[in-house]
This record gives sequence, C-alpha cells and structure tokens, in this order.
Amino acid sequence: MGGLRVSKGLDEIDLKILAEIQADGRITNVELAKRVGISPPPCLRRVRTLEEDGYIQGYRGLLNPALMGFDVTVFASVHLSSQADADLKAFEDFVRKEPLVRECWMLSGDVDFILKCVAPDMATFQSFVAHLTAVPHVRNVRTSLVLHNSKFEAAVPLELTAPQD
Repeated sequence: MGGLRVSKGLDEIDLKILAEIQADGRITNVELAKRVGISPPPCLRRVRTLEEDGYIQGYRGLLNPALMGFDVTVFASVHLSSQADADLKAFEDFVRKEPLVRECWMLSGDVDFILKCVAPDMATFQSFVAHLTAVPHVRNVRTSLVLHNSKFEAAVPLELTAPQD
C-alpha cells in the first residue's frame, strides 16, 4: 500500500518525532533526539513547533476505566427533532457538561450524534439516559452496552503516512 499524504511541512524526522511521542508521551527530549537521530536542541525546537502548529494536541495518561470503578461503557445514538444550528449547538453544550460522556461525534445519516459514555454501574447510566432524553429536541436515544473492546488505538496510524513533497 502506498503512503498516504500528510500536511506540507512535515519531513521524515517530524514523522519519527510524532511516532515516538505518540508511543510514549513521557519520553525525555534527550531520548527522543537519540531515537530520531538528531541532537536535543533541534529536537526540542521541532517538538515545540509541532505543538504550536497543532500536530501535538496535548499529553495525558490513559487510565483503566474498570480499575477506576467505571465498569459500564455504552454507546448512545441520539436523534434530534431539529437540526437547526442553534439546537445542535445547544445539544453539544449540554453534552460538554456531562461527565459520563467521554466522546461526542456528530454524524451524517439517521443518527445525529453518537456518545461514548462510561458509568460506575447501570443504574447510574440509566439515570443519565433519563436526563438525556429530557433535553430539548432529543427525539430518541438508542443505547448499546459494550460487551468487549477488541481494539483501542487512540493514536493516528503514522505507519501509513509519507511526507508530502
């Protein structure tokens, strides 16, 4: 398979830096420079540029939800009765304030939004669904309980990229 194109301005070193940081966000600049084959000062400058340009959105530790007491993961498909911009924005504002909602995606087609939610138990999630269905313009909510996660990759597949000429 041929490499996909990425944004102008990224070279092979930038891609290596992004791959290393994506694999280990706690890597030191010295180790990162060693792995990508440049000295630490230009490596740090490149990382800062990648951050400023928005390629690196942030750094965080990934926690195990089950070990933290969040045993329930559910996807909720939400269909609104209105797709007016103000109503879509109002729904998005509501979702941003809900701690059980971990991701919210606006979709094309029959479903307006899909929410990824976590909860400590089904009773807590059911209470949230009752709250969600009462939100203005929510026509219906369909939920799917996650039984098992076969793949979780929060990373961008950099192995499919090639620098753009």
